[in-house]
Parts: sequence; C-alpha cells; structure tokens
Amino acid sequence: MGVVWSGTDELLRRPVAVKEVLLPPGLPDREADELQERTLREARAIAVVSHPNVLVLYDVARENSVPFVVMEMLPSQSLATVLREHGALDETQLATIADSVAAALQAAHRGGIIHRDVKPGNVLISDDGRIKLSDFGISRNVADSTITRTGIMLGTPAFLAPEVATGDQLTEAADRWGLGATLFAAAEGHPPYDTDDDPLTTVTAIVHDPVPATTYPGPVGEVISGLLAKDPAARMPLDEVRRRLGPLLPPDETRPFALMRTQEPMTPGAPVAVPGRGEGRKQDPEPREAEPVPLAADPGPLPFEPRAPTRGRGRQVLAVIATALAALLLFTAAAVGGFAASRTLAGEPLLPTPPPAPAPPPPPEVRLAPVTETARHESDSDAGTFTARVPEGWTQFKGQRDDAPADSMTVHFVSPDGREEIAVERFGGYFTDGYDIDDYRDVLQERAAGANGDVEVISDAAVGDADPTSGENEHRVVFETVQRALGQDSNAELRRLTSLQLIPRDGDLWTIRLTVPADSADADGRAPDLFGAVVDSFEPQS
Repeated sequence: MGVVWSGTDELLRRPVAVKEVLLPPGLPDREADELQERTLREARAIAVVSHPNVLVLYDVARENSVPFVVMEMLPSQSLATVLREHGALDETQLATIADSVAAALQAAHRGGIIHRDVKPGNVLISDDGRIKLSDFGISRNVADSTITRTGIMLGTPAFLAPEVATGDQLTEAADRWGLGATLFAAAEGHPPYDTDDDPLTTVTAIVHDPVPATTYPGPVGEVISGLLAKDPAARMPLDEVRRRLGPLLPPDETRPFALMRTQEPMTPGAPVAVPGRGEGRKQDPEPREAEPVPLAADPGPLPFEPRAPTRGRGRQVLAVIATALAALLLFTAAAVGGFAASRTLAGEPLLPTPPPAPAPPPPPEVRLAPVTETARHESDSDAGTFTARVPEGWTQFKGQRDDAPADSMTVHFVSPDGREEIAVERFGGYFTDGYDIDDYRDVLQERAAGANGDVEVISDAAVGDADPTSGENEHRVVFETVQRALGQDSNAELRRLTSLQLIPRDGDLWTIRLTVPADSADADGRAPDLFGAVVDSFEPQS
C-alpha cells in the first residue's frame, strides 16, 4: 500500500509527485525493509531509464528511515480508467498505446530493466496526450535476484506471463506478454484470462489453457497474437510491433484520446491509497483492473513536519548558496557514480541497517489428508492419475514444462506462508522414450537452481527393488540449492533444502520433492518425517 502526494520543489519551483510507502500495522521489521527496498528499486529502475514514455525520477528523500520517491507531476488517467469509462479502444488508439509502451520497454530493456507488471493500470495517458509507463516498483534488473526471501511471486495475475507463473527464468519476453495482454484488454474490453477474481484460478488458466484468440482484425490483431505466444522465444519482438503498427499511428499533433478524459472529482483532506496488486477479473464489458494512484488536490497533513523558516536575509543567502553547492556536488556525483553514489555522498544510505531478525515462530502442526490428482502433460496419452496424502490447507496448482530432459506436468502443494512446497511431477513415457535416471541427474542443476545458483547434493542412494519395466531403482536424493544475487547485493543468498524421490513406474518417471528453507527448524525437524509420509502414501494409478 502506498500514497502519492502532490508537492512542490522549493528550490526549482516546480510541481512534483512524492510517493510514500505505507506499512501495514504490525508488519515485521524484515518485511518492512523489503517493502521499502521495493520503493528504492523503483527509483533505481527509473533512474536507469531515460525516455519520453517513462516517468522521470527527480530524487529520493527519507524521513524516519522511510523513503519518499520524488517524480515528475503528470496530470493523467490510467488506461484502466479509460477502458472502464469508455470501453474498448479504436485502431488508432490501440496503435498509439502499443507504440508508446513498446518504446518505453525498449528503453528499459536496453538499461537491463524488466518491468514485470505491464498492465492497463500502469499505462498513464496525460492531459496533453503523452503516454507513459509507470510503476517500476517490482521491476527487476537482470543482474539482481529474482525471488523474495519467502519466494513470493510478484505481478498482477491477469497479466502475468506463463513462464513467470511457473517460476521459470525471467526475461524481457515477459514484458512482451504483458504488452500483449494489455492490448488484448484494450481491444476486447477484458483481459485474455478472466477468472472471477480468483488469482490461483487465473494463474492456472494462464499456464494450462490455450491462449484466447482476439477478434480484432488486421495488424493490431496480428500483433496481439504475436505477443501472446506461450513460448517466450516465439513472441513478436518490440521493434516488429512498432514497425507493423507504425502506419496506423495518427499524424503529429493529433490527440487520439482527447475526447476520453474522465473528470473525476477529488476529495480534499486525505491522501489517496494505491490499490493492491494481485486482483483477478470478473467478466465485464470493460476491465476493472487495479490502477495507479491519482493525486489528491489536498492530501492532508504532510508526512513529516516542515522546517521552520530561517531568520535573517544573510542566513537565507548562505542557505541558498550551500544548497546550490550541495546540488552541484550531488549532480556531479550522480553523473560519475550513479544513483547509489549520490545518495551516499548526501549521507543517505539506501536502506536502514536492519536489526537482527527474530527467530521464526515454530511451524504449525501438519495434518495429512488423501488427494487424488492427475499429472498429465498435453502431449501424454494417458491421464497420469495418482493418490497421495498431503498437508491439509496447502494451496494446490499445476505447472507444465516443455524442456529437458522431457515434457512433464507438476502438481504443486504450497504451505500457507509460502515457505514450504511439496511437488509431484510426472514425465510420461520417460523410460519408454529411452531416457534413464542419469539423464535427469544431468539437468538437476539447471532445474533446481536456475542460471544463477548452485546445487550441492548431500546424499543420493538407490532404494527398494528395480522397476520391472525400466530396470531402474527408486532413488532418494537430498540436496541444497543456493541462489545468489548479483550486482549491488552480491552477498545476498537464498538457501533451500530439498528431499527428492525418483520413482520409475510403468515406463513413466515420477518425482516427489519437499522443499523447505535450509535455515528453518523444519530442515532437520519435521521435514524428513513429512517427506517420508508423503512418499509412503504415493500410488500411481494404472
């Protein structure tokens, strides 16, 4: 949750927008620091990107360890508001939106920034017709870590790329999907996946359901279809998007949204809260997707006390000179050393030093309940049904993979706090197609830790009798994954412990894995017992 204030830069005498982070009451210090870091990440991301279609960052201030991002004031409304108030766009308007957002994303990608949350609520249409991409708050530099400490997936479900939904490697192609989903919503009046405000159902549909076909004809429809390809490598490049839609752009000085400005009354006396991310969508004639923050005409009291005026003309002159010299120093520092250097020279650390993290509370007791599920890849010929006992109350979803060593379908069960996961994965016809256990081991590093991590195998042992069909034994593997951040936060890392059972059965390879934080009490406590109970109860159906 956040607030945007309307303010004035007293030195340069220009209007500005000041974005403040609001912390929920009772939020642990560590999570509060993560939310504040997200605000600074937005500042760092915007600072890297200089483009007419991206909001301009002026500065980052801090009061009582809370960062305030100072940005350009842009009287505007979001594309989400336009769609809600006026319905779907015409061809010229769609081309204008596509070209502007594609240009902004090209600039961001050149700076190594992936936006990750391209959606109508983050596309701003100004009063003078300019179009800007906003809210880089969950953007990611390609050199930074991709996951939070608790493994939370960030982004708006209805506009999430399939590879992001399944936790695969994040690339700039995810932004191209977001642009395609945004254009689909602007052309059709609803996003491509519309699942009654249920984020889990939305994510499942994005991963498994076919991509809905747009009814829009011509180049716009071709661009939407080209961007909404499930395979990231097959998505239309941004320069091709702009090339195809260039002939549809209006002449210079034309304002295709001039008659669509929604005059919304402001209520003075209170700041305006940012709607939360993650809402789904009901079937409506126009989208009702979350918007960025409008600015209050009178946002109420300042978030901190203003300084008392300095008495005496001489002191005022000295203060102005000192301020100008400091501004010159910071400007020079920013040009030489970048955003972080300028804040350091100004005596402003990027983040307050976090206090020692308290010991996590003991995990709640887990009760197991039987489930019957199917793990069937779209290329499989049979259902892949299985039964097992899994913890009650854990969230369930499915994910399909089309990579080495073979196509597979996974049924995930995630604990309420998101820290633990049980996953049952099936490679249909694995041994029948000529693969063996060693082929799986060969890709374990990449599958488990990704491109920026390591896997340390702690134990690997054959168990039980050989499967008569494949001649392979079951194997139990325990390994630890370490994912390290690059760049400024190069010392940060995330360690997770995984117990993995490889089960050959009737030509298929089944895997069961339990993953927990390596530094939690579960790693040496209940995790082995829980894993053993799930494996012992597992039974594939013939």
